[in-house]
Formats: sequence, structure tokens, C-alpha cells
Amino acid sequence: MDLSLIAGPEIAWLVLALLAGGIVAGLLAGLFGIGGGAVLVPILFELFRLLGVPDDIRMHISVGTSLAVIAPTAIRSFAEHRRRGAVDMAVLRHMGPAVGIGVIAGVVIASMVDGAVLKFVYVLSALLIAAKLLAGSERGLLGTDLPALIWQRLYGFVAGLGSTLIGIGGGIYISAFMTFFGRSIHQAVATASGFGPIIAIPATIGFMWAGWGAAGLPPGSVGYVSLLAAALIIPASVLAAPFGVRLAHHLSRRKLELAFAAFLILVAVRFLMNLLGT
Repeated sequence: MDLSLIAGPEIAWLVLALLAGGIVAGLLAGLFGIGGGAVLVPILFELFRLLGVPDDIRMHISVGTSLAVIAPTAIRSFAEHRRRGAVDMAVLRHMGPAVGIGVIAGVVIASMVDGAVLKFVYVLSALLIAAKLLAGSERGLLGTDLPALIWQRLYGFVAGLGSTLIGIGGGIYISAFMTFFGRSIHQAVATASGFGPIIAIPATIGFMWAGWGAAGLPPGSVGYVSLLAAALIIPASVLAAPFGVRLAHHLSRRKLELAFAAFLILVAVRFLMNLLGT
């Protein structure tokens, strides 16, 4: 692949876009306990379009590279939340292994699942969670505490599986689960940040394996992961994550719920537009 085919100004704008995307992803990781894949994937998709990456693998490498960025960003975000004493480590211990198994299952079956169906399911789930947050955390509770361990682990497996199949860090699923069972949005966001590495690390390795030797990969790629793009994004994302954490802990519970709901609606709209081809 000949990088000289891309004009200098285009490269400059793409580098700036990647850095900006990294900053936004880091802020989102700290603020909502998510990995920022919803921001990074479309930026990476445009980058790989200009690099001439074939259509049939462009989304794969966009998602794989985004997952590679999620891990270090989530680790930094998690460390900041834990330092503030906001993380429920018991939830991580109980659900973490099941989430990891779900990720492995997701990598194995990713190529057999229709992307349009997954995006539609994501739109519905994001809008339902947003509706719950808009209604207020005291409404629509499923319980006053988390359910039995077997149900936590089953949900963890589904969250890991679904997150891998649609290329996100899984924070929205964990945050929603905890708030549905009476946990504060601050604790939910903080705890969700700990699941980012559990999802992203094995998923990244899986995408590397799945794309090994694929034709049309951009330079500096290992399977469906562009190490060059990740190297640009990760520093900006990791540096921005603590600022998102500080913002999360300074916002009121209600403001954080409304901000999270607005984010979910924006992501759902983006996926819906993609499904409609607009």
C-alpha cells in the first residue's frame, strides 16, 4: 500500500483527528467508565478509507484498533477511580471471569454474526438504558441490590460477548446493570472502568489472530489491529482519562445521569444512520 498517494494536508488532518479522538475517548473513559470506541471507530474508518483499505476488512480493523486503545485508557481511568475509593472490587471479582469468557466466545463467532442485526440490537439497548437514566435513577429499579452471583455471571458473559461483537468496551452494559439494581451512577461508572481491560485485551488479541495474513492491511498492522494508529491515539487518550474522572466526581448524580443518557442517544443515532445508509 503506497502512503504517498495521500496528500500531505490529508495526513495532517487525519493525525489531528486521531489525536482529538484519543482525547475525547480518554475523557469518556474517565467520565462514563467506557472505552470511547463509539468515537474512535468512525475516525479510524475514515483513516483506513483514505489509506485504501478494502471495504470488506475496513470495519474489522477499525474495531480491532479501537479495542487496542481501550485497554490502556481503561486501566488509567480505573486506577483514578479506585484511588478515589469509588470502585466495587467485589463486582469485578464476581463478574470479571464471566466477562472474559464472553469475550472469547465473541471473537470466535464475530465473523458469523450479521453486523446490521447487531447494530439494531445496540440501538435498542442504548435507547432503553438512556430512557431509564432520563427517568431518574430511583425509577424503574429492578432491585435494591445486585442479584445472586449466578445472574451476575450470566449477565457478565452476555456483556462480554455483546461488547466484543459490536466493538465497544462494555462500560455502558456494566454501568446500566449496576444502576438498575440501585447502585449510584458514580460507583457504577467507576466499577465499569475496570471491565475495559478485561474486554479489550483478549478481544484485541482475537482480532490480531482473526486478521492474521489478511490481504490489504495498512502498514504497521498485526492482523486487524493497526499498531501505528494505536500508537498515535493511546498517549492522548491515557493523558485525558484522569480529567474525565475528575469531571465525573464533581458532577451531581443527576447531571451525570443526564450526560450519560445524552451520550447513549448520540451513539444510538450514529448506529441508526449507519443502518439506514445515511
